[in-house]
Amino acid sequence: MATRTDVLGLFHPAVADWFRASFEAPTPPQRQGWPAIARGESTLILAPTGSGKTLSAFLWCIDRLMFEPVPPKDRRCRVVYISPLKALAVDVERNLRSPLAGIAHRAEARADGAHIPSIAIRTGDTPATERSRFQREPADILITTPESLYLILTSNAREALRSVDTVILDEIHALVPTKRGAHLALSLERLEALRAQDAPPLVRIGLSATQRPLDEVARFLGGADRRKPKPKTDKRKTKRTAASTEKSLHDEFEDSESSSALDYRPVTIVDTSEKKRLELRIEVPVEDMAAIGQPQEIPSGPASQGPVRSSIWTAIHPRLRGHDSRRAPL
Repeated sequence: MATRTDVLGLFHPAVADWFRASFEAPTPPQRQGWPAIARGESTLILAPTGSGKTLSAFLWCIDRLMFEPVPPKDRRCRVVYISPLKALAVDVERNLRSPLAGIAHRAEARADGAHIPSIAIRTGDTPATERSRFQREPADILITTPESLYLILTSNAREALRSVDTVILDEIHALVPTKRGAHLALSLERLEALRAQDAPPLVRIGLSATQRPLDEVARFLGGADRRKPKPKTDKRKTKRTAASTEKSLHDEFEDSESSSALDYRPVTIVDTSEKKRLELRIEVPVEDMAAIGQPQEIPSGPASQGPVRSSIWTAIHPRLRGHDSRRAPL
């Protein structure tokens, strides 16, 4: 496992200095997620709430956007953040201001040139003027929702997304089992097809604290790359018998299954969830566990019986008073 020094060594010195001044140490999702993201791998991060998942996805993107050469105006948008909630999208845009300003100050103190990335929000509440501005002047980071991403891909503004290389899906567990998730998966494939043919695959980063099962969520995040080739079958006519007909139907069924089998893109899973600790206490109802199931002697005799109590029947019938209550009829 990489140490704190090793992980921060992946970043520009200004980014590393800002992080050391702001945080005590990288959290587990950051320590384990940054190396995979830096290698250009699609990554699924499972971590508890408040463990720095969002920064683990954004910091490497910020590092590239601030210290790599600035691309042409029509190729500026390189990171898309997708949130299932509009309120969360607004919060993320607000929370990104602190690291951008802090890293910029560190870079200025070091006399390093840095480009402060621009951020655009596109949701159902975005005014028309802001939508038109993004089409004319694409921002470096686009924060949007699944539905708004679909609308962008079906409009002329989709040209601004040709340069996107990283997609961040927050709260991915809320999308996987729903129709919105199926719709988003289609939009991601459209975004993949929109990019240049020689461009590397999109880097997809999924974030959540409650996603299960991880393998299924990883397949959703990576998507299907291509279909496996269908096996060739012999179409020559042969003499059909009952056995051969049944076998041929079985073979055709297997061929159809194999033709629909998908080859999913690889996704690195980073599981930093906290395992629940159970407080276990064992109580034994008997003195000797070896005696369980063995017959036990029941005490008998006068000493084993409690004090003699008069029954309710003798209290009701005066004629029975003076008789032994244990013999009184009930």
